[in-house]
Amino acid sequence: MLSLVFSHLPSRLCQSNVVPLAQSLVDALAREAGFTLAGVAVIPARDASESKEERTRFEQWIDFGNAGEMEYLKRRNENGELIRSSVRTAFPWAQSVIVCVANYNADQPRSIDPAPEGSGWLARYAWSGLRPGSESEPAAPMRPTDYHKVLLKRLEALDAALRQAIGSFESRCYVDTGPLVERVYARYAGLGWTGKNTCILNQQLGSWFFLGVILTSLELPAAELPAFAPDRCGTCTRCIDACPTQALTPYQMDATRCISYLTIEKRGAIPEDLRDGIGRQIFGCDICQDVCPWNNKAPVASDPELSPRPELVNPALDWLAAMDDREFGAWFFGSPVKRARFDGFRRNLAIAMGNSGLARFRPTLEAWSRSADPALAEASAWALRKQSATDTSGLAAVGRRP
Repeated sequence: MLSLVFSHLPSRLCQSNVVPLAQSLVDALAREAGFTLAGVAVIPARDASESKEERTRFEQWIDFGNAGEMEYLKRRNENGELIRSSVRTAFPWAQSVIVCVANYNADQPRSIDPAPEGSGWLARYAWSGLRPGSESEPAAPMRPTDYHKVLLKRLEALDAALRQAIGSFESRCYVDTGPLVERVYARYAGLGWTGKNTCILNQQLGSWFFLGVILTSLELPAAELPAFAPDRCGTCTRCIDACPTQALTPYQMDATRCISYLTIEKRGAIPEDLRDGIGRQIFGCDICQDVCPWNNKAPVASDPELSPRPELVNPALDWLAAMDDREFGAWFFGSPVKRARFDGFRRNLAIAMGNSGLARFRPTLEAWSRSADPALAEASAWALRKQSATDTSGLAAVGRRP
């Protein structure tokens, strides 16, 4: 299929002093920069069938309201075209996309495994930290890291290495911020297939990996075109069946029902009919990946900049709720968790406390129900009503700071 895409590309190079890309060179330099693997995808011409198909799919997804309050996904150019519907809409000069993969799988429990009573769940990707390298401070706590910044630094190093190897070219580096859907180009680059949970799945890595991209003006020779990875989901529907809020249908996700969207992107009150399904998730959700068979044998990462902070695995809700704004910043500044904001994070905690059924959380919820923040106050009042309905004694030991 990619050979058809390639036939639409101009035969001349964008820069006379630039040699064409080679998959082996990109992969080697990407690994030197700290990535797990990499591949190169051709950007289809605007009139190519692949380009039209992707634009139509994205436009329909937006039109159906599936993006919720994520306004950045709905941005349009002066011609009324959705910017993220096509790379060529924003960057007519772009010819190829280098897609880099960073494994972040940790040898830690899954969200669906038995957990301590009164604990919450932070999405696996938000655990990352880096331990100071000073021998004089062997017990120093890990400082939070954000994969956006970690990967962007590596992409820039790869970009510089490519220029040194093959000459000057135009490029842009992005980690979740560019006007493109990264997983589409990961599929074009042969790095995996789109699973029924909409994540990219790799036969060796599963789905526990980050994607970073470099848009380039470089052409990819026909001999270097990658083969598409076959869809290996088969008849499996475990991800769809396990989603507590019914956000998934095969190969489609309604963001407005997704727990990750609700606990991170959604501002204000979370729809009441979805709160039970949120369970103990307080930032993001891993359920559809935790149940995926392809993640059962995924290799554990050994990336020092993306190592898990043990305190954030099944953290006690009491400990998190006791944080003030300053403590929240100390633990999560420089972490993806900061995106939820302090008030939004406490709103999520209130819902998780309500879902726990533990009476020991009542004093916190009662205090929060009088908060000046309307979303926190309303969520706490809901949690108190839910606890009253379940009438759970909650005799477990008081949560502790890790």
